[in-house]
Amino acid sequence: MPGEGDNQSTINEHSSKILLNSSEFHNELINLLINEENKESLETLSNLLLPITKLDATTCKGPVLPVNDIRGIDSRTYAKNERYLRCKLASLYRVMDLYGWNYGTCYNHISVRVNNSTDQFLIKPIGLAFHEITGSSLVKIDSNGSIIDRGSTTFGINALSFSLYSSIYKHRPDINCIIHIQTPAVTAVSAMKCGLLSLSQESLICGQTSTYLIQIDLTTNHLSLDKNIQQSTAKVLILPNYGMLACGTTVEEAWHITFHLILACESQLRAVSMGIDNLILPSDNSAKQVTDTVSTGGGGVNTSDTKWSVGELEWSTLMIVLDRAGYHTGYIYREPLIRFIDKN
Repeated sequence: MPGEGDNQSTINEHSSKILLNSSEFHNELINLLINEENKESLETLSNLLLPITKLDATTCKGPVLPVNDIRGIDSRTYAKNERYLRCKLASLYRVMDLYGWNYGTCYNHISVRVNNSTDQFLIKPIGLAFHEITGSSLVKIDSNGSIIDRGSTTFGINALSFSLYSSIYKHRPDINCIIHIQTPAVTAVSAMKCGLLSLSQESLICGQTSTYLIQIDLTTNHLSLDKNIQQSTAKVLILPNYGMLACGTTVEEAWHITFHLILACESQLRAVSMGIDNLILPSDNSAKQVTDTVSTGGGGVNTSDTKWSVGELEWSTLMIVLDRAGYHTGYIYREPLIRFIDKN
C-alpha cells in the first residue's frame, strides 16, 4: 500500500508537469530566449525553477542563487581549474553562511590561491553578502591587492584585509586557502592568554597553533604578521582580540579546520568557567595520536580503498547537501559518491 511519501512524490510530479506544460511558463521562456537583456524575466524564471531553501542560520530566506553560474561564452574566460576553484570557493562562502558563521556582514573574508605557479588569488567583492557569492562574482587579484579580473560585479575588494592574508601567502607557500573566523567564541578564545587549549577532540584535530600580533604599516596602510611566520607549520593562526585564521593546503582542509576550530572554542569557553586548574588535558602522546590519525584523511577511520585528503570526504558530504537543496555547486564528485548519488 503506497505511503504518505509516495503520495507526496506523485503530487510533486503532477505539479511539475502542470507547470512545464502551462502556457504561462511557455510564454515566459519564449520571452527570455528572445530578449536576453530582460533580467526581470530571468529572475522570474529562476524563482519558478529553483527551490526555496530556508535554514535558520542563514540570512537568506529567498530563492537559492546558483553557485555555478559560469556557463556558455563566459566559461571560456577561465581555465577549467579556475572555473572549478571559483565554484568551490563560492560554495565555501555559502557553507559559512548556512552555519551562521559570517554574522550577516560583508566584510569578513575567505581567500584562495589560484595556483602555485601564479601570484594570483580569488576573494569576494566587498559589496556582496556570503549568500550572494557565485563563481562568476569572485574577484581575482594579485599579491598587492590590485584587481586582475573584477568578475561579474562592479564592486571592489577589502584591500586592507587582504594585505594581511597576502603576507601569509608570501611566507607560507604551503598555505593556499585562508578563512578568517571572528565568531564570538573564537574571538573570545583569541583574547585568552592561554590560547587554544588541547581540551577537546576538536581542538586536537586542529593541530598546532601559533599566535601573532597584527602589525600595521602606517606608510603603506598594510597589515602583516611577524616575518617569523615562515618558520611555523601551524594551520591555526591566532590573532589576539581579532579571531583566528584557519589555513589549509586546500579549500577542503581549511574548511575542516574551521569547523573543528569553532567547536573547540565553544567547548573551551564553557569549560574554563570552572577554572583552568580544574580541567583535565590529554597527554602529549594522546594529542599527537589524534592529530596524526586525522591527518591521514577520511576522518582517520576510512577502511575503503578510496584515499581521501584531509577534509575532502567531509566536504563532499556537504556538497551533496547543497546540491540537493538546489545550490548547483558544480562540485565534481569522486566515484564512490557518484554511485551513492545515482542510487538516491
